[in-house]
Amino acid sequence: MENVGVITAMEEELNAIKSKLSNIQEISIFDIVFYKGIKSEKKYILCKSGVGKVNSARTAQILADNFKLDYIVNIGSAGALNDNLQIGDIVIGKNLVQHDFDITAFGHEKGYITDTGKIFKSDLSLINKYEGYIKNNNLQYRGVIGTIASGDIFCTNVDMKNKIKQKFNADCVEMEGAAIAQVCTLNNIPFLGIRSISDTPNGNNQIDFNKFLELASERCATLLTQI
Repeated sequence: MENVGVITAMEEELNAIKSKLSNIQEISIFDIVFYKGIKSEKKYILCKSGVGKVNSARTAQILADNFKLDYIVNIGSAGALNDNLQIGDIVIGKNLVQHDFDITAFGHEKGYITDTGKIFKSDLSLINKYEGYIKNNNLQYRGVIGTIASGDIFCTNVDMKNKIKQKFNADCVEMEGAAIAQVCTLNNIPFLGIRSISDTPNGNNQIDFNKFLELASERCATLLTQI
């Protein structure tokens, strides 16, 4: 039976997955509550990190240190950068980047991180499973395999949206995934990032985010637990 670690940033994202699990047990470590449950012959260890790269990286390391895992999945909502994506669509992150990491003063590309590089890659076998599922099922949403950009800012600015999209060829933007991917890379743990679109940066997209967060959370949770 596979042991799957799952990290979300927000309560709505956590609850969407927890509602699909059975035999749930709670374990508290360093003020983080981990929920252990079962679904479809898999054991899930589910937790909420809180928003931002530091919170998510800390949580990923505690998860890795305390549980034997086959892989870690980060799921949640994101803002669309790809103009073809609509509310509720899914991005499977083949590549993850930290768009706000900047040591260009030393001759590196934007997003380049010393000793780990610019791009963190999700596990290819996990990507293939999800890509196959999306292609072979008549789903209510569009699913793309692409690039997730992470940074410590809720992106509302259209100019920033366009810069991130152009610089990193990114499909969506959020605040945790690439930091978790970096921790998984350093710990040699297979990783996958899954994001559902809740909004599009347009100067007022926090309204859409609040409105569609539960839809995005449910889409990710359903996809995760059905495969």
